[in-house]
Amino acid sequence: MTDPHTETTADTHQVFNQPAALENYNVYTADDALQYWVKRFGGAWAGDRLSAFGYQVGHELLRAGFAANKHLPEFHSHDRFGRRIDQVDYHPAYHQLMQAAIEAGHTGLPWNESRSGAHVVRGAMAYLHNHADPGSGCPLTMTFASVPAIRMQPDVASKWLPGILSGQYDGSNSPWFEKRGLTIGMAMTEKQGGSDVRANTTRAVPLELAGPGKLYSLVGHKWFCSAPMCDGFLVLAKTEDKLSCFLVPRWREDGSKNPMQIQRLKNKLGNQSNASSEIEFRGAHGWLLGEEGRGVATIIQMVALTRYDCMLGSSALMAQAAKEAIWHTAGREVFGKPLHQQPLMLNVLADLALEAEAALAISLRISHALDDQNKPGEAALIRSATSIGKYWICKRAIQHTFEAMECIGGVGYVAENVASRLYREAPVNSIWEGSGNVQCLDLLRVLNKEPDTLKALFAELEQARGRQSLFDQALDCLLNDFADKQNMETRARQLMEQLALCWQGATLLVYGEAAIASAFVESRLGQRGWHQYGTLPASVDAAAIVKRMMPKVGD
Repeated sequence: MTDPHTETTADTHQVFNQPAALENYNVYTADDALQYWVKRFGGAWAGDRLSAFGYQVGHELLRAGFAANKHLPEFHSHDRFGRRIDQVDYHPAYHQLMQAAIEAGHTGLPWNESRSGAHVVRGAMAYLHNHADPGSGCPLTMTFASVPAIRMQPDVASKWLPGILSGQYDGSNSPWFEKRGLTIGMAMTEKQGGSDVRANTTRAVPLELAGPGKLYSLVGHKWFCSAPMCDGFLVLAKTEDKLSCFLVPRWREDGSKNPMQIQRLKNKLGNQSNASSEIEFRGAHGWLLGEEGRGVATIIQMVALTRYDCMLGSSALMAQAAKEAIWHTAGREVFGKPLHQQPLMLNVLADLALEAEAALAISLRISHALDDQNKPGEAALIRSATSIGKYWICKRAIQHTFEAMECIGGVGYVAENVASRLYREAPVNSIWEGSGNVQCLDLLRVLNKEPDTLKALFAELEQARGRQSLFDQALDCLLNDFADKQNMETRARQLMEQLALCWQGATLLVYGEAAIASAFVESRLGQRGWHQYGTLPASVDAAAIVKRMMPKVGD
């Protein structure tokens, strides 16, 4: 007989009561809420297209996302012979993510197809891609959002838009005019100014003639330039003392390198697969877009769409976090039954699912408005509601992803689990493209400058009146608070929170499932208020909400 005290190769334990990973599934067909809102806002015609992309996201692109976040971008300032090259090298997985998204239509679908619902379908693509990798979503967003700004200058647009809208990806380090597909970045922020672009010091002078579409020489710095291997960048610089907008290429038209020099890559908390850089312009050439001094008016068209994509991105973070938490707890048993059926855990999971669906609902409501923006009310809604959604969803995502990670437990905290990446990723959308205070001040400015936008916003909310008494009471309180013009800037965050909750409630009541809408209004607009997830009232059918969010893998 073997002496058990001398045995050194015995197994210590078997692995059991651990769920399988949420992978190798179709992210679109597994998501009941996403399918509902895509169909509700006119995107049903693209079901097969979204399903095909959702399959990629849940299989090879999910794996690529892990690889791109493990093997981070590397910066090389010079080649081995001492020549300045300013090159950032990415892992092949990053290029795989970019190629799949661009070919699916992430960057060009609404600009290439005038079909109703095109923005909704593209919004769903951005939402799906975020499940694979939020970092590569940054250059995809900027490329998509650059189109209206570049279109303002037809002679420049004729050179650049064919490549931007080609539906092809070319990640080679080659001059833009030799490539089949082009991507666009952005460089606005400087050290001394942050969100206050009026403090920018970068200057531009005409090479020969001044005016729209002409080449200028730029000298200055940018504290943040995202995705520095893009083919061109929208840049703010001063012509005399007026801010103007330029399209600055990485390569000049004669094939020489444009002197846009990368100083270093940022070492960031999250968004790691995407390179963010500090740069200096040392006489870099760039085309003036629009009139001199109209730089903010030009680039704001891009900024408005990138803020909208922040809503989509943070909505996707919350949805993925809720699905991971529900999937994990469904595969764990405690005290004799699955963890996700234990009453307190069920309450938390349902609350997370409710928050995620409300975020998705208003994000795709903006997509729907973009499809109908020729209607005055829809255009006005976009101008006001984007700030509201950007402020609220992006802030909620931070606490939300943490709560989901806590549901998963210790395994969710380690880097091998996607939950920790979601949590690290969450703050960037709140900070990027204007922090919370900037969104509040922008909204007050728009509402004061364009009174019709306030009317359009309240008209949107009024559609839900009479459907739920708690909503009606919350809306009346909101109207009273807006009628008080005293200290509005001091109260801006209070007003923004009220607006966000009322807008989410109204969207769910008018367009959503009745049970989801009722649960949201009862839990978010009730007089008791709420502060932490897992505080849904007993009247809410938490099990039904969790079932709706549970990924339908294998169905």
